[in-house]
Amino acid sequence: MSKQGRPLALVDLTADTPCCPPLAQRRVPAETAAVLAPAFKALGDPVRLQLMSMIASAEGGEACVCDLTPAFDLTGPTISHHLKTLREAGLVDAERRGTWVYYRARPAILRQLAALLSVEPIPAA
Repeated sequence: MSKQGRPLALVDLTADTPCCPPLAQRRVPAETAAVLAPAFKALGDPVRLQLMSMIASAEGGEACVCDLTPAFDLTGPTISHHLKTLREAGLVDAERRGTWVYYRARPAILRQLAALLSVEPIPAA
């Protein structure tokens, strides 16, 4: 079975409404977990988590790879690999402008992940 496989479209990761109730309220369906897991896996690496933070908090809502690379003691190709992983997980969008690539966080998917991890109290029955 291929790692790339056919993408699951059971959850709209671009929607502004939560995909499912928080983990603390109800079990996540297997299909939903399969769609969301790549984003969580991408953020499971310390460098990618820092890159995501830098991009999401960048002034103007975007960050140039030329500003991201110097922040790490890693080679350019390694940073590019991490950014590609974030892009493939749907966490960022990229736009080439001349020789540089600019990255923007995708707020809708970040809201989906945050809603899933919310620990709101369960209403009394």
